[in-house]
Amino acid sequence: MIQLKSAAVKKEQEEKNVQKRVSEIIERIRKEGDEALQEYNTLFDNCHRESYQITQEEIQKAYKEVKQSTLEDLKFAAKNIEQFAKMQKEIMCDLKEKEVLPGVFLGHRAIPIDACAGYVPGGRYPLPSSALMSIIPARVAGVKRIVTCSPVVKGTTSIHPATLVAMDLAGANEIYAMGGAQAIGALAYGTDCIKAVDLIVGPGNQYVTEAKRQVSGKVGIDFLAGPSEVVVIADQAANPKIIAADILAQSEHDPQARGILLCTDEKVGRQTIKEVENFLKELPTKDIARESWENNGEIILFSTLEEAICMSNEIAPEHLEIQVKNPDDMVWKLTNYGSLFIGEGAAEVFGDYVAGTNHILPTMEAARYTGGVWVGTFMKIVTNQRVTKEGLKQIAPVASRLGELEGLFAHKLAADVRLK
Repeated sequence: MIQLKSAAVKKEQEEKNVQKRVSEIIERIRKEGDEALQEYNTLFDNCHRESYQITQEEIQKAYKEVKQSTLEDLKFAAKNIEQFAKMQKEIMCDLKEKEVLPGVFLGHRAIPIDACAGYVPGGRYPLPSSALMSIIPARVAGVKRIVTCSPVVKGTTSIHPATLVAMDLAGANEIYAMGGAQAIGALAYGTDCIKAVDLIVGPGNQYVTEAKRQVSGKVGIDFLAGPSEVVVIADQAANPKIIAADILAQSEHDPQARGILLCTDEKVGRQTIKEVENFLKELPTKDIARESWENNGEIILFSTLEEAICMSNEIAPEHLEIQVKNPDDMVWKLTNYGSLFIGEGAAEVFGDYVAGTNHILPTMEAARYTGGVWVGTFMKIVTNQRVTKEGLKQIAPVASRLGELEGLFAHKLAADVRLK
C-alpha cells in the first residue's frame, strides 16, 4: 500500500462546546416553547415571523419564482424517487399468520408511523433534492402527517423557493421556516404552534446532528450524519478525468468532505491528481473544494483489488464507486457502504439528484450497521401471536419452567393458569 496523496493530520474537534450549546437550546425549547424558538430563529437566522408555518400563499409565490425548467427537473427527479420507493414498498408487506407449531400461529404487520419530519438543510446552498429524498419515501410508506422544515434564506423570512416547491411537490403536509438545533428540539418536544413528531430524518450541520443525538429516544432518528464522503475503487481501465470530477463533486459540499481513491494503477492515481488540479482552476466552488481536497483527499495505491476492497469495507463510505474493468465480479465482496455506484456511467451525482435511490446516507463508518433512508425507515414491523388450546400444550409447560428458572413466578403463573 502506497499513499500517493495523504489527508492532513486531523485536529481534535471541540465537541463538548457544541454539546453544551445544543443542550441549552433544546432545554429552553422544552420549557419555553415558541418564545425560545422565536428568539433562536431571530438570533441565528435573523428571521422575524409571526408564524413559522408556511402558508399556501407563500407556496404559490414560490412556484412563480422558480423557472419552468427547474420545476420540470424537480418533477423528473421526484418521479424516479417515487418509482423506486414504490418498488421498495412491495417488500414491506404483512406476514400472514403461519402455524409454526400445532396451534401456535405467528405473523407480523408492516405499519407506517403516524408522524415524521424531514429536516432540509439550507446553509451554503439550497437543497431541494433533500426535500424530495426525505418526504417522498415517507408519503409512499403511508405516513399520515409529514412535516418538513428548512432555514430561511439569510436576511429574509422565506425558505428558498426551489426548496419550498420541492417540499410541496413531494407531498409535505406542514412546512415550517426554521432550522438548526432549535428546529430539532421543536419537532421532538412540540410547542404551541408545532405538534411533535415520531421520527426525524435528514442531514444537517454539526448542531443539527448533535440535536438529533440528544433527542434520540424521545423520537426516532435515521442516523447521525457527518461530512459527506465518497470512495472510488479503480484499476487501469478507469478514467482519471471522471474520477477527479466525482471527487470534486463530493469535495465542494463542505470543507470537511472526503474524496478518496483506492487504485491498483499508479498512472491512474497520479493522473487523477493532475485532473483535480486542472478542474480546480475553473471550478466556481473551488475555494471549498480545494480546502476539502487538500485537507481530506486521499489517493492510495494497492497491489490488488482485493486489498482495495478490504480497505473500502473498513472505511464504510457513504458513497462507493467501482470503476474497474469487471465491476460485477467484485460487487458481492463489498459489504459496507451507504449506496453503491457500479461502473463508469453510474456517477454519484445521479444518486444525489435523479436516479431514484436515496441520498440521505450513513457517514462516519455508520454504513457498517445501517443503510440509508428508504421506505422502511418510515415503517415498523410489529409481530403478533395466536395460541389455541392445542398450542398451549406445546409451549405453556416450557414457558412455565423457564419462568421458574429465572425466578419470575408470575410469569410461571401466567403460563400455568392457562393449562388449568
